[in-house]
Amino acid sequence: MAPALWPCVSRILWLACLLPLAPAGVAAELLVGNLVVTQNSSLPWPSSYLAKTVLKISFLLHDPSNFFKTASFLYSWDFGDGTQMVTGDAMVYYNYPIIGNFTVKLKVVAEWEQATLDAGKSITQKTGDFSASLKLHETLQGIQVSGPTQIESFQKMTVTLNFLGSPPLTVCWRLKHECLPLEEGECHPVPVANTAYNLTHVFRDPGDYCFSIRAENVISKTHQYHRIQVWPSSMQPAVFAFPCATIITMILALIMYVSLRNAHQKDVAENPEPPTGVKCCCQMCCGPFLLETPSEYLEVVREHHRLLPPLYKSVKTYTV
Repeated sequence: MAPALWPCVSRILWLACLLPLAPAGVAAELLVGNLVVTQNSSLPWPSSYLAKTVLKISFLLHDPSNFFKTASFLYSWDFGDGTQMVTGDAMVYYNYPIIGNFTVKLKVVAEWEQATLDAGKSITQKTGDFSASLKLHETLQGIQVSGPTQIESFQKMTVTLNFLGSPPLTVCWRLKHECLPLEEGECHPVPVANTAYNLTHVFRDPGDYCFSIRAENVISKTHQYHRIQVWPSSMQPAVFAFPCATIITMILALIMYVSLRNAHQKDVAENPEPPTGVKCCCQMCCGPFLLETPSEYLEVVREHHRLLPPLYKSVKTYTV
């Protein structure tokens, strides 16, 4: 270590020993100032910064009259993630390796010598405690999609999305026939708190489809696509089997009825007067259906059965 650094180092160590307990004759008062946190990649949200990117943290002392121009300062930093350090500089650089919410705490001690009335010297000390809240985020580097690329219709499909970066606040997806970016308001966003998310869908129609996926958090957004080919199902759902069978049965019954009707009409046209026996049998068996009234049917029966009594008995009249 260079000899010129020894006085500075010894001064810092001496002030560090004074932090827990101030010596007698020290008048402790509060300092006025604030912490300023800056980063090269500024974000539009308050107190939000990028993780894995260097932060510049500075303490600005409020001393318009240069009262502390001869004072020595000691800064004790606590970055809220278990890291602590003591410096003699009011500015430090720190890189948070993980995302999350952190609070930076700083304790400042200012000391200087002041002459007393008895020609002696005393140490005057002032302290101050300051803090700043930080929200560390990470940009979304992309989306990894795991899922089938071919499937049959009416089968349930599951696609797993793995987000590279901070968990997104929302995920939005939609099925299209072409892989095109999603426009604003084109799909309904779903809140997601983890780095993985499962999509489920059942395809009813065969064809070529594309999952258009958009994920975003408070600092970035990313898109990804997943193509899938849907084939016709080898086994249709049972819910469609019964209606189809019913319709087919009705169609076959209609065809049979029309065929038999046409055959019967053709026989009637070719043989208008069937044989006597056939005519009698037809008249006897089918008379009530072929004749218009019951009386006509009875006349036909009486005609072919002479032994039957007449339909109406004769009525004798007498004159007195």
